[in-house]
Amino acid sequence: MLRYSSRRSSCEKLRQRLCVLAQANIRYGYERLHVLLRREGFVVNRKRVYRLYREEDLKLRVKKRKRLTSVQRVRPEETTAINQRWSMDFVHDTLSCGRRFRALSVVDCHSRECLAVEVDTSLTGERVVRVLERLRDERGVPQVIQTDNGSEFTGCKVDQWAYRNQVKMFFIEPGKPTQNAKIESFNGKLRDECLNLEWFTNLPEARSLIENWRESYNQVRPHSSLGNLSPMQWVKQQTMQTETLHSQLV
Repeated sequence: MLRYSSRRSSCEKLRQRLCVLAQANIRYGYERLHVLLRREGFVVNRKRVYRLYREEDLKLRVKKRKRLTSVQRVRPEETTAINQRWSMDFVHDTLSCGRRFRALSVVDCHSRECLAVEVDTSLTGERVVRVLERLRDERGVPQVIQTDNGSEFTGCKVDQWAYRNQVKMFFIEPGKPTQNAKIESFNGKLRDECLNLEWFTNLPEARSLIENWRESYNQVRPHSSLGNLSPMQWVKQQTMQTETLHSQLV
């Protein structure tokens, strides 16, 4: 004769062990707990573990962030010309010996051109001013410079330089990096396409490789928001169109 054999006892043993593992590993979800059960020899699929997990109310408690009310959000106007607004920010990385270094990146928000990537172990407000002085001699000054609230940008050195050169400083709201989206996007590309792929043995090598990548970014790398042109190609195209339009009007 054939008859059904109840599996309730084995299920209860599984349930008890699941509870023990969940209490010992309070930040584990059901998938990781399922792996632990399989390691111990339980022949069970994820669906059954999930069902027991829900029945025992072992679901992870996720803390919800409190919604913070803020003052009126101020957004900079969209740029319409080169040198209208620059963005600056820092990105960090490590040499092969474990020594950390920083890179100050400066981007033109209209053309997406990377104007500079200054690399060193320490970059103070005075060093930021030196970079801005060099860029001023090469291409003039912008109307606005947009940054976060880092001490290097909010200090007196950068403030005095901006006052002397009649440049407005725009500081984003604390904890709102998306308000400085152009430089955040650039730093993401810098990390993904250069910093994460290279193994820097020393600081001069890091400067050289990062500068090579910056030149390739400006001259070769297609940019989707510029019609798949590089920043320098896009600037050249815009200049030619402006000159053609000017000649037609004259």
